[in-house]
Amino acid sequence: MKHCVTFGEIMLRLSPPGHERFIQASNFGATYGGAEANVAVSLSGYGIPVSFVSRVPQNELGDAAIQSLRKFGIDTQFVDRGGQRLGIYFLETGASARASKVIYDRAHSAIATMIPQMIDWDSVFSGAQWFHWTGITPAISETAALTMKSALEAATRLGLTISVDLNYRAQLWKWGKKPSDVMSELVSYCDLIIGNEEDAQKVFGIHPEGVEVRSGHLDATSYQSVGMQLMERFPRCKRVAITLRSSFSASHNSWSAVLYNGSSLIQGASYEIRPIIDRVGGGDSFVGGLIYGLLSFSENEQKALDFGIAASCLKHSIPGDFNLITTQEVEKLISGDRSGRVSR
Repeated sequence: MKHCVTFGEIMLRLSPPGHERFIQASNFGATYGGAEANVAVSLSGYGIPVSFVSRVPQNELGDAAIQSLRKFGIDTQFVDRGGQRLGIYFLETGASARASKVIYDRAHSAIATMIPQMIDWDSVFSGAQWFHWTGITPAISETAALTMKSALEAATRLGLTISVDLNYRAQLWKWGKKPSDVMSELVSYCDLIIGNEEDAQKVFGIHPEGVEVRSGHLDATSYQSVGMQLMERFPRCKRVAITLRSSFSASHNSWSAVLYNGSSLIQGASYEIRPIIDRVGGGDSFVGGLIYGLLSFSENEQKALDFGIAASCLKHSIPGDFNLITTQEVEKLISGDRSGRVSR
C-alpha cells in the first residue's frame, strides 16, 4: 500500500449548537480538526496508510487530539509532545444569507514553537510516497515555516511526490513576512499545487481575467491561465487543481473543480449542494479525494478529479472537520446516484 504523510496543526474546534450565534451559546460542541489532519483522515478512510506529523502539548487535550486521529487508523508516532497549549478555533455555522464565522485562538500554540530539529524527517518519510502540506503551517510562525522547509528538503531528497494546498489565511500571517515571500520558496518544491478560486491571487497575485467570485457564477475555463502562470513560476509543478465554489448563500453552493496538467484543462463534474450541513473541511476533503484518485487511477486524471469533487460534495453533509465516507459512497455518487435514498 502507498504511504502518505501530512504535516500541520490539529486544533480543538468549539461550535455553538446548530446555527446559534456565539452570543447566544451557553455550551459548545468539542471536536478536533485542521487542514492537514483532515486530509489524513480522508486518505485513511480510503485505505491509504498515512502518518500525521505535528506538535501538541503534553496534557489531556493533546492526548485527546492524538486519539481523535488514532481511532481512524492514522499513525501518530511522529507527533512531538511539548509546548504550552493546543490551538483552538471557534466556528459559528451560518445559514441562508448569514455567513459562517471562524475565530482563531491559536497564538503561541505548541506547533508555533516547533523547530526543525524536533523531527527526524528521514524516519518520517521512510517508505513513504507522498507528502502533503498547506500554506496554513508556515503562516503560524517563523519556526514553523523553517520546519516546513526542512520537511520539503528531506521529501525532495528522498523522491516523494509533494503536494500543497495554498490555503491562504489572512488572520494568521502576523509574524513579519508577506505570504508570497515565504510561500514562493516552499511551493517551488511541489509537484501538485491546489487552491480555491482566490488562493493564487491572494498569495501570488495570480488571477483569472474577468472573474468575480462574489457574482455567484464561476467560469471553469477561465482558470487555465492560473494553472499556466503557476507552472511557469514553479517549474517543478506538474499539475494545478483549483476548486470552484459558487456561493448563492451559506446554505446553498455549487461545487466543482478543474485540473490543469500542462497541456490541457480537465473540467470536473458539478454538484448543487443544498442544504449545507458543514462546509468546513470541504477543500481538505477534495484534496484527500484527489490524492487518492491520483494514486489509484494514475492514468485517468478525469476519474481522479471527479473522485475528489464527489468526495468533497459528500463532506458538506457531515458535521465536523473530518470527511467520514467510504470509496463506495463516493463511487455511487460519481455513477449518478444523487437521490439520497435510504440504503437498506
